[in-house]
Amino acid sequence: MKIFSHIEEIQNVEPCCIALGNFDGVHVGHQALIMKTVERAKEREMKSGVFSFSTHPKNLFAGKNVVKNIIYQEEKAALIEKLGVDYLFNVPFTRMVAQMEPLEFIDDLLLKRMQMKEAFCGFNYRFGYKAAGNPEILRQEGQEKGFSVNEIPPVTIDGDVVSSTLIRGLIKAGEMEECEKYLGRRYSIGGEVVVGNKLGRTIGFPTSNIMIDETMVTPPNGVYITYCIYNGQKYPSVTNVGVKPTIGTFKKNMETHIFHFDKELYGKKIRVEFLKMTRDEVKFSGVEELAAQIVKDCETAKAYHGI
Repeated sequence: MKIFSHIEEIQNVEPCCIALGNFDGVHVGHQALIMKTVERAKEREMKSGVFSFSTHPKNLFAGKNVVKNIIYQEEKAALIEKLGVDYLFNVPFTRMVAQMEPLEFIDDLLLKRMQMKEAFCGFNYRFGYKAAGNPEILRQEGQEKGFSVNEIPPVTIDGDVVSSTLIRGLIKAGEMEECEKYLGRRYSIGGEVVVGNKLGRTIGFPTSNIMIDETMVTPPNGVYITYCIYNGQKYPSVTNVGVKPTIGTFKKNMETHIFHFDKELYGKKIRVEFLKMTRDEVKFSGVEELAAQIVKDCETAKAYHGI
């Protein structure tokens, strides 16, 4: 898959069918739309493309991260590539893009740069200045300019429309099992293991610590049954997300205890998959009470994992 990270880079593109949207979670609804695009491109013997933004439009207007990311950009690209896409146009949402009139957006971006011959979008797709563009405008222009438009109905699960907004809410509420249902995979956080306060090691529960990326949507403070993925291997684990109130004042971070694991991970990249929240983070009377609770947390997680 060829990735274009800036509008200026988009050139020498072959005619293609393009999925249009933000795809900020690549959830089951996004996946359905992208798979239809790839399938149609094969039928027409064309390339398939996905056009999305690497930054959320609302964050540009707010001047800060009011909408948190569900996945990292490299993860987004990897998930889209797995679906068989040829081109990923994943560009920043800039003032220039925001000020494009809908017809300019169609002519200059979709047709001239991306060589779009067929579009796939959701019912609520909006584009152009003040989000004035919609699927109906796309269809009208398509009839005149020779491209077709497929408006895909929303995907629903248990009566709920699958959306990134819904998924963000589930993550913030710690509803990890529900989140997996709509996301199509387990919610996960990745990062480089940093040196913590090493308290876990002194009480018999060494942990791998990751600082929370503040641009990402994160679960509420608490204890979770997790898997830790390191070097392509998946290990049963238990994870605390929070500020460690019993031992001081710290920035929100994530510390994971991996069962039956003795490798040193400082400076290494790991990814933690969240399966289930077991309790909220609480402030204990001291380290002894904290250690006793950690024993219980580990027993709960081990039973879940079947260890």
